[in-house]
Amino acid sequence: MARTADPKKHTLDKDLDKLVHVEEATSTLARGLVAPGLGLLFLALAALLASIVSLGEPRVVIIAVAAAIGAYMALNIGANDVANNVSPAVGAKAMTMAGALVIAAIFESAGALIAGGDVVGTISKGIIAPESVGDPGVFIRTMMAALISSALWVNLATWIGAPVSTTHAVVGGVAGAGIAAAGISAVNWPTMGQIAASWVVSPLMGAIVAALFLAFIKTAIIYQDDKIASARRWVPLLIAVMAGSFTAYLAVKGLGQLVHVNVGMATVLGLGAFAVIWVVSHIHVRRQSEGMENRNQSLRRLFRIPLVISAALLSFAHGANDVANAVGPLAAVVFTVQADTVSAEVVIPLWVMVIGAFGISLGLVLFGPKLIRMVGEQITKLNPMRAFCVALSAAITVIIASALGLPISSTHTAVGAVFGVGFFREWYTAHSKRRRAYLERKGIKVRNARAAAEGRGPLTAFFEEDENGAPGVSREEIARRKLVRRAHVRTILAAWVTTVPAAALLSAVIFLGLNALA
Repeated sequence: MARTADPKKHTLDKDLDKLVHVEEATSTLARGLVAPGLGLLFLALAALLASIVSLGEPRVVIIAVAAAIGAYMALNIGANDVANNVSPAVGAKAMTMAGALVIAAIFESAGALIAGGDVVGTISKGIIAPESVGDPGVFIRTMMAALISSALWVNLATWIGAPVSTTHAVVGGVAGAGIAAAGISAVNWPTMGQIAASWVVSPLMGAIVAALFLAFIKTAIIYQDDKIASARRWVPLLIAVMAGSFTAYLAVKGLGQLVHVNVGMATVLGLGAFAVIWVVSHIHVRRQSEGMENRNQSLRRLFRIPLVISAALLSFAHGANDVANAVGPLAAVVFTVQADTVSAEVVIPLWVMVIGAFGISLGLVLFGPKLIRMVGEQITKLNPMRAFCVALSAAITVIIASALGLPISSTHTAVGAVFGVGFFREWYTAHSKRRRAYLERKGIKVRNARAAAEGRGPLTAFFEEDENGAPGVSREEIARRKLVRRAHVRTILAAWVTTVPAAALLSAVIFLGLNALA
């Protein structure tokens, strides 16, 4: 009996399947290597640019190496620090990730190139005294060690998903290398004490200011029976407060290198912006709110454009201020190599500013999405109203701290504001009589805080933060919505506390290694 040939080649099919799987795995691996590859290409281009600009210098190799290290630090600043400026808007779905990356990259670069510092203290804001490291070669190794250690620490923090202060990392790096080079007496300990105080001052002030604004929005708008009428009354005021705050913020922190602006002048500019925007916002909000339904989804639309604007302005101010973290030590190395002397202040060359500006933007685009999602989505649930409070808090806190002379960290402030919004939500949903009365008027059963803690009473809407009255929420879902994710809070707080000492210890070790090789 003749056998019928099987038209399928099973062995061949298996081999082809294996090839397909290999190709898919290779493609996935290749995509994962694109970002590091582009980052390494940028470091090489930075070194090449430094070599071309410094051609003829006796120690051009040192400048080229320092440029590559400065570029590496700039990439890490973009990957970690910039996330705080746009993450609330992304987490609140007011911006897409792609839109946030484009806006932040443009305004970070603009802030760095237009308003970045022309003169910077080479020893990072007086952390160590210039005369304590008098030898140019030792000083160069000190700055190189500070750059390498701070960049490595920020890179590690980004990898574990912890937003940290790059300023604190640079300060720790400079202090550690300074101690290794000239002893403990070289460090300005009162300044270090102020920086340590900012670990507490920055997040605490950010959290309080953000919570106060969220409390106002909930009381004056969200839990009013006629939400739209309340929004027409109060949203223009909130937008005007944001405009005035950001005007003062940019005047003090963003444009201070272009023109001298004291706190009084910044206040006048802020009040002027407040008045103008208040009038304009009344017209805009009334027109936008026409025909809107009386629900929270309508309110969220009113806050989206202000959120996008705030992300752009925060990015501009951040680029103007924090680019010095990458290029300050680099500029110090360049000046010391060229002048063969140590100076307390140096002028930052344009090419150095370009490396810092584009490095921050490139780092944001290549590696920033991880931290943007962490801050904007994973610590606590944000909507446009809550994200607006975070952005507004970041600007107002810096203004208040500047006026009072308090040390501040923009990173700690923004993340602290996210914490404040999340923890306030927990407290408010459990204890607010106004919220309880509002929901009961809507016919929604709500249990009190004690019953909730003991697991008694109706579950419906106790932690229903959408305030749309959706019934039948499971106990697990309620717990998930209630809590700020404590694991992230612990990770971030630990990273904050260890940034300065860890960067200092790493920098000291790197300095000793460089010294041994010299």
